[in-house]
Amino acid sequence: TLGAITPSFDAETEIEESFPFHHITEEMIMDTSAAFTGAQEQVPPMFSAIKVDGQPLYKKARKGEFVAIQPRPVHIYHFKITHNRLPELDFEVHCSKGTYIRSLANDFGKALDSGAYLSALCRTKIGDYSLENSWELDQLMATLEATKSR
Repeated sequence: TLGAITPSFDAETEIEESFPFHHITEEMIMDTSAAFTGAQEQVPPMFSAIKVDGQPLYKKARKGEFVAIQPRPVHIYHFKITHNRLPELDFEVHCSKGTYIRSLANDFGKALDSGAYLSALCRTKIGDYSLENSWELDQLMATLEATKSR
């Protein structure tokens, strides 16, 4: 969602600041998404499980403590905008391990001279596992029941 930011970079926390987004054109969105492909330096969100002094950052963030986080190298192999319903954009990303999609959304909003936060996420693949080859819960339960009765 363009035009706002949250402390967690997603919808888990309340909007802390709003920005204009009416200046954003389709061309700006496409040019910006292209610029995000390739090697990147990314700062993980403060609301993450990365440990500092043995404690996850999200615990510090929830206490109102903020720590400077060093950027990390990530790689965006593919970044495609699939639907544009300003202020909402849908996109597909193929990225390296360690990439935070919440940070990607936040950085994307900044690059468009606005703000953005991740309002929804659907992981479609991780390693050899894909959503397309996954089972619905009722399918899994039926398979387990069939296996038990053998």
